[in-house]
Amino acid sequence: MARDPRLLGYLNRALGHEMAAVQQYMAQSRICDQWGMEKYCAHFRQDVTEELEHVQSLIDALLKIGAAPNATQLPAVRLGRNLREMMSIDLVLEIEAIRLYEEAAEYCMRVRDFEHQALFAKIMNDELTHREELNRMIDELPN
Repeated sequence: MARDPRLLGYLNRALGHEMAAVQQYMAQSRICDQWGMEKYCAHFRQDVTEELEHVQSLIDALLKIGAAPNATQLPAVRLGRNLREMMSIDLVLEIEAIRLYEEAAEYCMRVRDFEHQALFAKIMNDELTHREELNRMIDELPN
């Protein structure tokens, strides 16, 4: 199977994004633990688990086409000074992910790569759910 350089780019960009999200949510979980906010600590730990599942799926897809995973440049973790700020930062991260997966899925549809289109669409749907959860949680925070 010939490797599509654009597909490889999408897979590795997605991998980098997911690795950055793992790093972000793990740091936020630890901060919430230090702040004594167990409910939010648990929420961020669950996010880490879900993002690691995405990492695994993306690495599997790369290995299946004979490519080595290559998420070399991760953005810096942005912690936030309080819970509302952390969640607002995470919301931006999720919106960026949704855009990336939407673009990647559309590309795969155009080139009739339905296997990778399904992968990107599934992860995009997970990120849409994360976005909805974050919006709900932000709305529930006291002012």
